[in-house]
Order: sequence, then C-alpha cells, then structure tokens
Amino acid sequence: MIVRTLAEITDTERDVKTPNWRSKRIVLAGDGVGFSVHETVLDAGSVNDFWYANHIEAVFIVEGEGELYDKDNDVTYELGPGSIYVLDGNEHHQLRPRTQLRTICVFNPPVTGREVHDENGVYPLIIEGAQAS
Repeated sequence: MIVRTLAEITDTERDVKTPNWRSKRIVLAGDGVGFSVHETVLDAGSVNDFWYANHIEAVFIVEGEGELYDKDNDVTYELGPGSIYVLDGNEHHQLRPRTQLRTICVFNPPVTGREVHDENGVYPLIIEGAQAS
C-alpha cells in the first residue's frame, strides 16, 4: 500500500517547477503500479505546448478555467472544474489557463520523474530499471 501526501513531496525531487507550471509527482514508475499521478498547477495567462508522443495522459481539472487547443485537429475546448480530457491519440496540444489551473494528471506508461520536455513538448520514454545504451 502506498500512502503519500502533497505536503511530504513539496520541495523534494518529486516537485518539478518551471516558469509556467509546477508538477508534484505523487506516484511514479518506481512505485510499480503501472501508471503515474501528478498534481500540476499551471499559471494564469501562460501558454503551454505539449505533445506526449510516448504516453497517454488523462487530465482532470480540479480548479480554474482555461482552454485546451488540439493542434492536430484545430479544435479548442473550454476547461473548468470537473472537466477531463484524455490524450489517447498522442495529440499535439496547447493549454492556455485564464486563471490558475489546478489539475490531476495520470500517465501511462508511468513517468519516472526524470523526464524533461524536449523542444517539441515531448517526454522521452524512460523505462524504470532499464539500462542506458
């Protein structure tokens, strides 16, 4: 059983901060459950380009308002508390929070916590326990 709080991971290696967002990695690949869970808070007025080419991500909006732009299909969706979106087609997308946007994100395969978005907004696929070649 895993029991963990946001308070205990705040300001640890599981707490990733960027100029536009902060992501607390609650459950990671090393926990061995087959998915990862993050609380991500995006700053109001920021523009965030992402493309999870190697992962499926589900995002549940807990608080705040903004837009999700599907860059592959030229469609914009309004987001607010209770909204969920699932990137099951590895869509290129852009998040544009109008207010601070607090989300809960689930990734499959799970992220390790060592990933960094590349110039295309992609997380590399890192398999926990795999040796670098």
